Amino acid sequence: MTKWVYSFGAGTADGSADMKNLLGGKGANLAEMSSLGLPVPAGFTITTEVCTAYYDNDRRYPDELSGQLDEALAKIEAQVGVKFGDAKDPLLVSVRSGARASMPGMMDTVLNLGLNDETVRGLATASGDERFAYDSYRRFIQMFGDVVLEVDHHHFEEILELHKEDRGYSMDTDLNAEDWRKVIEGFKAKIVEETGEPFPQNPKDQLWAAVSAVFGSWMNQRAITYRRLHAIPASWGTAVNVQAMVFGNMGDDCATGVAFTRDPSTGENIFYGEYLVNAQGEDVVAGIRTPQHLTIQGKVANGSDLPAMEEVMPEVFGQLNDVRLRLEKHYRDIQDVEFTVQRGTLYMLQTRAGKRTAPAALKIAVDFVNEGLITKEEAISRVDPASLDQLLHPTLDPDAPRHVLTRGLPASPGAASGKIVFSADAAEKQAAAGDTVILCRIETSPDDIHGMHAAKGILTTRGGMTSHAAVVARGMGRACVAGAGELRIDYKTGVLRTRTDELREGDLITIDGGSGEVMKGEVPTLQPELSGDFGILMGWADSIRQMEVRANADTPTDCRTARDFGAEGVGLCRTEHMFFEGERIVAVREMIMADNERERRAALAKILPMQRQDFIEIFEIMDGLPVTIRLLDPPLHEFLPHGEAELAEFAEASNMPLDIVRSRAGKLNENNPMLGHRGCRLGISYPEIYEMQVRAIFEAAAHVSKELDKSVEPEVMIPLIAVKREIEILKELVDRVAQEVMDAEKTEIKYLVGTMIELPRAALRASEIAEEAEFFSFGTNDLTQTTYGLSRDDAGSFLGTYEHRGIIEQDPFISLDDEGVGELVSIATERGQAQRPDIKLGICGEHGGDPSSIHFCQKVGLDYVSCSPYRVPIARLAAAQAALTAKRQ
Repeated sequence: MTKWVYSFGAGTADGSADMKNLLGGKGANLAEMSSLGLPVPAGFTITTEVCTAYYDNDRRYPDELSGQLDEALAKIEAQVGVKFGDAKDPLLVSVRSGARASMPGMMDTVLNLGLNDETVRGLATASGDERFAYDSYRRFIQMFGDVVLEVDHHHFEEILELHKEDRGYSMDTDLNAEDWRKVIEGFKAKIVEETGEPFPQNPKDQLWAAVSAVFGSWMNQRAITYRRLHAIPASWGTAVNVQAMVFGNMGDDCATGVAFTRDPSTGENIFYGEYLVNAQGEDVVAGIRTPQHLTIQGKVANGSDLPAMEEVMPEVFGQLNDVRLRLEKHYRDIQDVEFTVQRGTLYMLQTRAGKRTAPAALKIAVDFVNEGLITKEEAISRVDPASLDQLLHPTLDPDAPRHVLTRGLPASPGAASGKIVFSADAAEKQAAAGDTVILCRIETSPDDIHGMHAAKGILTTRGGMTSHAAVVARGMGRACVAGAGELRIDYKTGVLRTRTDELREGDLITIDGGSGEVMKGEVPTLQPELSGDFGILMGWADSIRQMEVRANADTPTDCRTARDFGAEGVGLCRTEHMFFEGERIVAVREMIMADNERERRAALAKILPMQRQDFIEIFEIMDGLPVTIRLLDPPLHEFLPHGEAELAEFAEASNMPLDIVRSRAGKLNENNPMLGHRGCRLGISYPEIYEMQVRAIFEAAAHVSKELDKSVEPEVMIPLIAVKREIEILKELVDRVAQEVMDAEKTEIKYLVGTMIELPRAALRASEIAEEAEFFSFGTNDLTQTTYGLSRDDAGSFLGTYEHRGIIEQDPFISLDDEGVGELVSIATERGQAQRPDIKLGICGEHGGDPSSIHFCQKVGLDYVSCSPYRVPIARLAAAQAALTAKRQ
């Protein structure tokens, strides 16, 4: 017979800490604390398998559950010495959720269960405190009414507040037993009014209803949202924990509180927490009363006049501190604990791994190694790579006031304040004049690249987490809030509107790319500080990881940032991003608008020295590290002038008639440019473009090698290859021009020619493509688009629905789709290596900075990942964790 219920208490337990998948985090840790001999009230856990069975069988329970629950309830009664439902001295229980992964506040809880009109009188007699008994009863009715009967909690709050107002009371603690009886009558009447049924009086019915409500809350909207945000599968389910109540609200020798075994904000090794005398647990977190600090040190540090628990209950505090030290040593991690003191006796209600900030996580991990509690490998595994974003970008001062206008998607981390501008040109102009600006657009395009670079932050009203604005902003290290749909931008009038506010160009706003908030005015920010703990942990990670970490870097500034963060080369230099600034765009447009090869070469001759100088600076900064340079990739029409004003401006700058400019621009327009005349197709159609770029690369390499005496390792990437003949033609072009430069400069330059695998056909025909390509770089942004048939700029409007309905587990543009896109990567890797065993393999899409995608890259055997400069530390840590996972398997 399946065991559905596991008991704990009195120094014994059916379960243990390593049974978290079955008992949930709370149940597993209650069992573990019981086995350790800590003072845990007796109870039992209904397993997560019951939750799964409950939903698989139309919300019906397994047949054996009822009998097992009765047996477990009898064990509690035997340990506590009182009976459930006894009119003279009743056992009361709490009913709490407990999922495998911590989901604080997402699911439901019921306390003081077992009270009714009869047992409340027995509790009053047994406890000798009538006020306590009726206070507990009203709490139970309020929680049960809200959680189980679905009577909105504001009804109960309104009744209570009106009673306090009538009596002239300011605090709940002012009410006496008679007051609580009157409030209870009001509560019960409201339940009849709202549900048509009286408040249930049978304790066993109450228990089953509460258990069902907790299981039901696994599928409430806030729990669903939390699981989606934290990638927790719905199939895990939750456990339910039923536990004998202990009371922190029986008088001044009682208390309740929450604590961390170390400071979760800083990681400092100090006892950190709060408590309340004569209170139940929800009072501490509800904000009804001001909590007091556990320690004198905490009291002084926060300027509080309220006495610390260390002063009020020194003996119990000493016991709690001993438990703190014991738990931390046992679990070898910072713990978040809940406790209650009933008439001078300490009880432990929960322990779990404490949530912590990124700086605290680093300090705790390093300190635990130094204290001999964990190994360096365990320290590396303890830190969430994604949390390092908190360290690498400016953050808002948490104490500063803020006026939030709206929220969008947290598309690129960091906080930034600046003046509103509505065009890329305005951003560039005002930034050059010394202003700090936020570029506000309905959506961005490649034309906006110069303004995005000049701006401190980017705000869009459309687009998702993988929109153009989001991807480019992350690559540049700019704060970005995307898809702030409540905002309205009117370019003509220069106005940004919300429901309540109207702002104009030049007004100050602040955006927080970590939370998605958009705020009016300037909010002070705190600059990142990469502490010694950061450097120590990253050093440990680098000694363990097997994959290299490179950066996607298009400018000298990007390259410097990448090296500062520990990049081991450039995995993707997008040459088209070098074309949008200043005089360059005019020359590029002349090249595109050229009517023949002669005119095109004349325009390219203007661009050549600009590209060469870019590469000289990049090679010099990277100083011998490999630099992968992608030849021109995007559709030509992205460079074209748009609108009559830009067309006229270009016509004047190029001395070309406006009607001809307009005509040629129209001819270059494409219905589906992502699948159009781009990438290697440009090189085939207009080989002079790629000839210029290759010449610029090798002339720069020769200069850095000869004049600066630095090692250079260029890797020339030919984009969008689908057919072997394409790379044959273009590799011949690269080799020819490279040899011409080396002959002219009388030098030898070591280089590779490879391709970006971003089309399903290229992945499937990798074996023959590898006959020519010396490296593959998987461009998983486009590979995802072409595999799914999705546009990453538009899919955000419906992918959320797909996730909610379980069609996909997560956005494939954020985390690599292992089963589909990943299968193509695996095929291309296997076939490429079979043809060319020494082929170099890497990934350079947005997935190169995503921890779960990095684990996949380790599994398939890639040599490196490449990501935006600001995600390099994240990738370094994730690569180390992936290596450790591979080692364990």
